[in-house]
Amino acid sequence: MLNNILNIYKDRKVLISGNTGFKGSWLCQWLINLGAEVYGIALDPPTNPSMFKKLELEKHCKWYNTDIRNFNNVRKVIEEVRPEFIFHLAAQSLIRLSYDSPLETLDTNIMGTVNILEAVRQTHLSTNMVVVTSDKCYENQEWLFGYRENDHLGGYDPYSASKGAVEIIVSSYRRSFFNPMNFEIHGVNVCSARAGNVIGGGDWSQDRIVPDCIRFLEENTPIIIRNPLATRPWQHVLEPLGAYLILGTKLFSSDTKEREKYCSAFNFGPVISSNRTVEVLVQEIIKNWGKGELKFNIGDAVHEATLLNISSDKAYHLLQWHPVWRFEETIKNTVLWYKENMENPKGILDLTNNQIKKYSEEFKFTNANS
Repeated sequence: MLNNILNIYKDRKVLISGNTGFKGSWLCQWLINLGAEVYGIALDPPTNPSMFKKLELEKHCKWYNTDIRNFNNVRKVIEEVRPEFIFHLAAQSLIRLSYDSPLETLDTNIMGTVNILEAVRQTHLSTNMVVVTSDKCYENQEWLFGYRENDHLGGYDPYSASKGAVEIIVSSYRRSFFNPMNFEIHGVNVCSARAGNVIGGGDWSQDRIVPDCIRFLEENTPIIIRNPLATRPWQHVLEPLGAYLILGTKLFSSDTKEREKYCSAFNFGPVISSNRTVEVLVQEIIKNWGKGELKFNIGDAVHEATLLNISSDKAYHLLQWHPVWRFEETIKNTVLWYKENMENPKGILDLTNNQIKKYSEEFKFTNANS
C-alpha cells in the first residue's frame, strides 16, 4: 500500500506553497492524514467556494498568508519553519487568464519559484524540494507520442512559457547551487514534476472544464464548451500528488550514487487510454451526473494546444510509479465528490479522506527496477 512508504512524513515539517489552492488543499489533507506537521504559504483561497475552506484546513496546518512574489516574506517563512520537505505548487495556473494578465502570470510563476529557491539558498536550509510545473512546459509540436523529460521546453501562451522558464531556472539552481554530487556541502535535494490535466472534486476555478461543467449542471443549464476536439491527458488529482509524495521520499532517502537520478525532472501522466477529447470528457461527466446537455461555442476559443501527451516511462522505472485510476474511474470519483458536496456538504471531509484511502490502497508498486 502506498501509505506504507509515505509514513516517512509522519512528524516531519512539510511546507506547501499554494496550500489554499485546489491541488494544495488535497495535498494538505493527505499529509495531515499521514501525521505530518503541515505549513502553508499562499494568499487567500483563489475561489469561493474553496476546498481549503470546505475541509477547514486552516485549523490543521499553520498557514502564512503571504504572496510568494514577496521575497522577504518568503525568506522569513522558510527561516522560521525550516521545513524538511517543500512542495512548491503556488502558481497562476489558468491559460486564458495568462492572456489577460501576462505580467502577473510570469511574475508569480517565474519569480515566485526563484524566491523559494533563493530563500532556501540564503537560509542554508537542508531540505528536499519538489517544484511542480506542468506538462505544458514543452514546445508542443502536436505529436502523437508522449514528450519525454529531455524534449525541448517552450510555450505558446504566457502560462506555458512561464512553466518552461521555471524548468530552466530549477535546472540552473540545481547545477549552480544544489548540485547533487555536493549534497554534503549544501544539503538540498531539488527536482521538478510535470503533470497532465488534473481534475477532481474541490476545484472551482473559472475557465477550467470540470468546474465549468459542474456549475452548468448545478444550474440545470446546457454545458457550453469552446474546444471540443482538444485532447488532454486527464488524471485525477490524487495521481500526481501521490507521485510528488513518492518523489519526496526518494529525495530524502537516496544515497550519493542515486541522488543525481532523482534530482531531475519527472513526468507524471495517465495511461494513453485516458487521453480523451474535451467532448468525450463532458459526455462522461453528464453520464455520471445523471442528466445534462452539451452545446458548443467554438468562436470563443483562445489558442490552446489540440494534442498533448507526456510519457511517464522515467517515473515507472525509477520511482515504480504508475497511474491507478483509468479515465472512467477518474470521472466517477470526481463527479461523486461534487454531488456529495451539493447534497451532503457536512460529509465532504469523510468522502475526501475515503478517496485518499481508496487510492492509496489500490496503488501497487511496479517493481520495474527490481
